[in-house]
Amino acid sequence: MGLGELQRLVSSHLPQRPPQDFQSLDRLEQDFDLGEGAGRVNFSIPGFQTYGCNACHQGEDLLGKSAERMKNVLARLKSAFPESAAVPFKQYIIQPWADELLAPRQFAHATFDTIRVFPRTILIDSHVYGNATHLHESLHLTQRFVGAPNELEAYGLNIRSDPRFLFLNYPYFADVLTAFFLADFPRMLNEFFARAVKEDLDVSREVQWFMNPFDDSSLRSVSGAVEGMEPVLSAASRIIRDKPVQASYLSEQTGDVSLLLEIAAVAILPLPELTVSDEMRSQAFVIFDTQMRKTDNTRLGYKIDRKNEILLTWKHLLKMDDPLERLRLYFYFLKERFVGPGGDVRLVVEDKEDLVAYGNRELDKISRLAQFERLTPVEKKAAADFIESIKKELRAL
Repeated sequence: MGLGELQRLVSSHLPQRPPQDFQSLDRLEQDFDLGEGAGRVNFSIPGFQTYGCNACHQGEDLLGKSAERMKNVLARLKSAFPESAAVPFKQYIIQPWADELLAPRQFAHATFDTIRVFPRTILIDSHVYGNATHLHESLHLTQRFVGAPNELEAYGLNIRSDPRFLFLNYPYFADVLTAFFLADFPRMLNEFFARAVKEDLDVSREVQWFMNPFDDSSLRSVSGAVEGMEPVLSAASRIIRDKPVQASYLSEQTGDVSLLLEIAAVAILPLPELTVSDEMRSQAFVIFDTQMRKTDNTRLGYKIDRKNEILLTWKHLLKMDDPLERLRLYFYFLKERFVGPGGDVRLVVEDKEDLVAYGNRELDKISRLAQFERLTPVEKKAAADFIESIKKELRAL
C-alpha cells in the first residue's frame, strides 16, 4: 500500500472525542475461541453505531478479522517464547475515541488482560507493520511489573521480525549494536532519519520512515546484527523476568532504557579490545562509580541518562575523543558492576529503601489506573489480581 492510500484510510479513522454518556453507548461484541491456551476472548467495538462505523463496515466482519489476527499473533508469540505460560488475554477492544486508557499519541495499550486499539492502529499494523503492534501488546500482557525493561523486551520481539523497528526504537539497542556488532550503525541511523517525510499528513513520521525505501545493504547489515544479538535478547528477557522490580528500578535509577540489554551483553559476549591506559581506566572508573550510584532519578523524579553523562564526562574531563572507545570502556565497567566471576548476573540494588519506595510508587500508579471508572469488569478483576501479584513481588524484595 502506498502512502497516499494509507493517508486516505487513516484520515477517516482518527481517534475521536469520548462519548458524553458511556452508560448508554452501544456495544457490538462477540466471543471467539482463539486456542493456543487463550480460550474464549471477548472482542468488541463500543460505539460502533454512535461513531458511524456502521456506515462503511460490517461489524461482525471486523470482529471476525480481529479474532483471526489475534489468533495468528498469539501463535507467533508462542513460537518466539515457547517456554512462556499462556497469555492472560480476555478482552480486545477497538476503541474509536481517545481517553486516559488510550491516549491520542498511542497506537495501542495493554491494560489488564485487555488490548485496546484504535481503528487507525489496525490499518497501519495490517498494511505496514506486519501486526507488530499486536505482537508487542500481547507480550506486555505476560509481564510481571512495569517500566522500561518491559518495552525493551517487547521491542526486542519486534526487531526480530523487521530491522526497521530497530531504527525506530534505537535507544533500546543502539549502543549494544554499535559496541559489539556494527560499529557503523550511527551512520546508518543518521541516514535513516535524514530521509524527508511529509509533516502535513495523518500518517505519522515514524510510519513514513518505516515505509520509505532505505539502503538495502544497511538493512541487511542490521538484520544480520539482530540475528547475532538473539542470545543477548533472550538473556535480557530472562534477567527481566527473573527480577522484574529490580530491573525496572535500575533502568529508572540510571535513566538508561537499554541497561538490561547492556548487562546481558557483557554477561555472555567477549568484551571488545581497548587501547586506553591503565591509569585512564582507573580515573574513568571513579567517574563511572560516582554517577551510577546516584538516585536522583528515583528520589527526585529527574530524567538524567547516567550513561550519556558518564560518556560526556570522560570526553571532556579525560580527553577521550573516540566515542566508540568510550562506549566500549563503559561496557567493561558494566561487567565489573553487574556480572560475577562465573558470568552470573547480579541485579544488586544497594539502596534497598529506595528500591521498595520505587516499587510502592509504581504500585500506587497501577492502583489509581485500576480505579478508572471506565474500566470494564474484565479489566477491574484482572487489575485486582495484578495488584496482588505486585504486592507479592514487593514483599519478596
